[in-house]
Amino acid sequence: MPEPTLTQIFGSGATQTATTLSIAKADLATMGLTASATNTAESLYVALLLLAEQTLSIANQENNPDQSITVAKADFNFQTLVTRNNQQFRQSTYSVNLQKLDTSAAIDPDDY
Repeated sequence: MPEPTLTQIFGSGATQTATTLSIAKADLATMGLTASATNTAESLYVALLLLAEQTLSIANQENNPDQSITVAKADFNFQTLVTRNNQQFRQSTYSVNLQKLDTSAAIDPDDY
């Protein structure tokens, strides 16, 4: 199988050129994002993480040896409560695993 495609990971509206990556916010709506001109960087990152999780799953990697990255909820979506600044927050933990041939310990995006 080939590597996951740009649109499989970033949505059907994703495109790229030599200098830009464009991701349609409409593709992130399925992850719960309400698109606006003032979305926070963190909300966009979380929507991308959730979207990537659908394609870059451990199960998909087991069926596709060309897939180098997995994104998964840690411990079956185990959530904890943490206190910060005297307020209680619900913390969800995700695991992102990067796999490449063992030729160097450095993480280089071009290797994936």
